[in-house]
Amino acid sequence: MNRHRLGLSLLLLLATGACKGDAPPAAAPDTPATTQAAAPPPQETKLVVFAGASLREVFTALGEGFKMSHNAPELTFNFAGTQELRTQLEQGAAVDVFASADQKHMAELVRAKRVLEPVTFARNEPVIVVAKEQIGKLKEFADLPKAARIAIGTPEVPIGRYTLQVLDNALPKLGADFRKKVEAKVVSRELNVKQVLAKVSLGEADAGIVYRTDALTAKDQVGVVPIPEDLNVIAEYPIAAVADAAHPNLANEWLKLVLSDTGRDALQRAGFTLPSSGSPAP
Repeated sequence: MNRHRLGLSLLLLLATGACKGDAPPAAAPDTPATTQAAAPPPQETKLVVFAGASLREVFTALGEGFKMSHNAPELTFNFAGTQELRTQLEQGAAVDVFASADQKHMAELVRAKRVLEPVTFARNEPVIVVAKEQIGKLKEFADLPKAARIAIGTPEVPIGRYTLQVLDNALPKLGADFRKKVEAKVVSRELNVKQVLAKVSLGEADAGIVYRTDALTAKDQVGVVPIPEDLNVIAEYPIAAVADAAHPNLANEWLKLVLSDTGRDALQRAGFTLPSSGSPAP
């Protein structure tokens, strides 16, 4: 009987041990969840720049170097009259950077909170361009009314407004009717400075008023007559990133390039003059 009880006890001990061996291991103490690293922002591969027509040559040249130094992003320019570009921006065009040929249109965009902190980066001045056939006849600014056909910008485009300011500045010196004499010979009012230049280059107008930088691009097709300094005006060019730019990082990189020594050198070679470095727009 005692042997029977002893065997039964041994069997119970063995069964108990087997059950313990089959039990799952105790759960490991809780450890903090591994924090997943935040994904880097997607790399920007596109930039859209709206710029006044007179910036076409210098911005296009700067753009080639910009694409190489930024792994060849897709760089899209829209060159036109500043008033036309402003309208497109206000109507919802996708734009990253806006460069204006005057302070007026940029100031309107600032008031509407469409752009961020403009900086004046270049200056320009109007000159008279003369068709080749008229070079000997129009030798100075006072001769402008002698032209049979004159092309100027519309009053809405910066070069057109500058033209009217110059004509008004001339009244005390050249007579109260000087502007009327010039306007009587106007055969076309163009939407940007390049169109004014084209009219004279093609012989469709005898004379026109454009920026000095534009006259330099057509020096083989037209003559140039300076406007006296005391009658002339200075065109100031501000540039800004657009407030809701789709590509803000590349927009800032473009602004840095334009304001850099490389950008300033390119602007000077194109005939622009420069404000002090990084001048805020008024």
